[in-house]
Amino acid sequence: MEPTTRKIGIAITNLTDWTATALIAAAKQKNITPVIINLQTADVTIQHSVHYSANDTDLSELDAIIVRDVGAGTLEGVSFRFDILRQLEMNGTLVVNTPQAIQNAANKYHSTCLLAQANLPVPRTTAVQSTEGALKALAEFGDAIIKPVFGYKGMGIVRIKDNTAFYPNNKPRPESIKQLIDDLITEKEMLYIQEFITNPGRDIRAFVVNCSVIGAIYRTAPDGSWLNNLSQGGTAARCILSQEQEEICIRAAETIGTVFAGVDIIEGANGPVILEVNGTPSGAGIYEAWGINAAEHIIDYVTTGI
Repeated sequence: MEPTTRKIGIAITNLTDWTATALIAAAKQKNITPVIINLQTADVTIQHSVHYSANDTDLSELDAIIVRDVGAGTLEGVSFRFDILRQLEMNGTLVVNTPQAIQNAANKYHSTCLLAQANLPVPRTTAVQSTEGALKALAEFGDAIIKPVFGYKGMGIVRIKDNTAFYPNNKPRPESIKQLIDDLITEKEMLYIQEFITNPGRDIRAFVVNCSVIGAIYRTAPDGSWLNNLSQGGTAARCILSQEQEEICIRAAETIGTVFAGVDIIEGANGPVILEVNGTPSGAGIYEAWGINAAEHIIDYVTTGI
């Protein structure tokens, strides 16, 4: 075996994360040194040149960086970490997914705009900055979902149907709709509202790597719930996509700009509808259902580019 010379940074904040450990193991199998970096520890020194470091690692010496997690935090902190990735990319480091792609995916409002402009199927959506605008949209939809623009793992999602708000377990919320909307507008200053898509009680997560679907799963909500996320108690089962579903998932990942992505679609009455594209997806569900290791596919892609 040839001596290891190439180094790939794995940007993570949780050392026990399934996808992070799978990426580390897959890199070692390819005789590549994985370097664990936590971007929350990154520092930049600027004088005659710019020096980037994290976990005592000179980031500019890495052959590539795979981003699993940049870490939560303030606007300044998160923006700083993305700026570091962007600058490293500009200087020739292969960054997967790119900072732009991750930001496109993370912003549900912006990603929905991109998908719609690419003529891909998305739910009827309204973005508003006033209680009056929100109430009007809710009345038009009849059955709607309010999602955090930068939410994750299904947290903070509210369903409003027939002028009643519901928790994911279908229990009604105690406050009036107007009070709820007033509070959300005060907190967030805008709301992202989508029409609820009537469905078979499940959605689909497809894992796309390098313009190919490597596997897909059904995600089914727990009994009594309308939220299918695995992190919210949903269960996974094998899914074989139709040709139409597969093409939509690949186009969605390309539109957002991702090399690897989790594309969530739902089976609507008029065909598949894209719910969102995740630019830093977990590979655990696909592995548990199919035994398909997405990390190996991602490492294969990266090694062809360095």
